[in-house]
Amino acid sequence: MTTYSFFATIARMKYIERWALMRNAREENLSEHSMEVGMIAHALCTIGNVRLGKDLDADRAALIGIYHDASEIITGDMPTPVKYYNGQIRTAYKEVEAAAEDRLLERLPEDLRPVYEDIFHGGKEDEREAYMRRLVKAADKLSALIKCIEEENAGNREFRTAKISTEKTLEKMARELPEVRTFMEEFLPPYGSTLDELA
Repeated sequence: MTTYSFFATIARMKYIERWALMRNAREENLSEHSMEVGMIAHALCTIGNVRLGKDLDADRAALIGIYHDASEIITGDMPTPVKYYNGQIRTAYKEVEAAAEDRLLERLPEDLRPVYEDIFHGGKEDEREAYMRRLVKAADKLSALIKCIEEENAGNREFRTAKISTEKTLEKMARELPEVRTFMEEFLPPYGSTLDELA
């Protein structure tokens, strides 16, 4: 019987450390980050559906969020300042990322591969799907901001510039994605609270 290594490879997300070039009060791995992005993406779509009358597939957004950085199992976590240093590096990294995703997809049997290609790359890119994927990107940024808040609250000043730049990016996103504004106003403030404060 033929065996396939896709899920065993995906399970290695827990070994990929994020924020590798920065001193962390608490290390974060890709598995934790992906779960958080999936959860926040689901919340953003739910806000859009319930509060704004949209018809977004929150479950699909969560799934896209879970797999959004799967290529990093092969590439590792490229620091944002390096990844976005200039257009040439950004384009080259996107090509590396796409090649890594293709390598992962090759680890699936052919009959299952289209389902995961659709999660990684999107099927028919209609307006609704494109909007959902923008919300997943926003969820990724919100997860990064949450990490910065947690590090700051642990007394680590290493993340202060990352926090400022991430807040600026999210402010821009919130102008076009009202779900992001709602999350930032209603759900972001309790992050970094103690357990007693949350209770």
